Amino acid sequence: MTFKLWSIGTAAPWESSAPVWRLLAFDDLRVAELYEVLRLRSEVFVVEQQCIFQDMDGADRQAMHLLGVQGGELQAYARCLPAGSKFAQASIGRVVTRSARRGTGLGHALIDQAISAVDQVWGPQTICVGAQTHLSGFYAKHGFVDADRPYVEDGIPHLEMLRSA
Repeated sequence: MTFKLWSIGTAAPWESSAPVWRLLAFDDLRVAELYEVLRLRSEVFVVEQQCIFQDMDGADRQAMHLLGVQGGELQAYARCLPAGSKFAQASIGRVVTRSARRGTGLGHALIDQAISAVDQVWGPQTICVGAQTHLSGFYAKHGFVDADRPYVEDGIPHLEMLRSA
């Protein structure tokens, strides 16, 4: 897959229903992009899910950040980390879509792009997700299988799921 580049805050004239994907290292994120990423993560993980937790956990600096922009606004986001960062394997985390865009297939496109990002940046390899238990079926559609290592994070049941290269 090819990652198209476009800026948050400006809509491309050809942009309709297809998102524009940006994959950026932490130091390449502009201030406005970082603000929108943290805002979306907070809207969903803290406010919507009513979960008070330390989102900025120090892992963002070593991550590749995948932003899905539509209509000039951040609609989807995932954080891709190299093996040995959060898990022994490369991982995809902080997977989030704006609530108004859920059910449109954007989340599936996000995961497909994130898998491709990991493959492009670090090479094909096993990928781990720490999936909220109720989303295990979603991740299974992308080849992730339950590693039989359930855990609770910030009061929410999770499953460690793996996808082979």
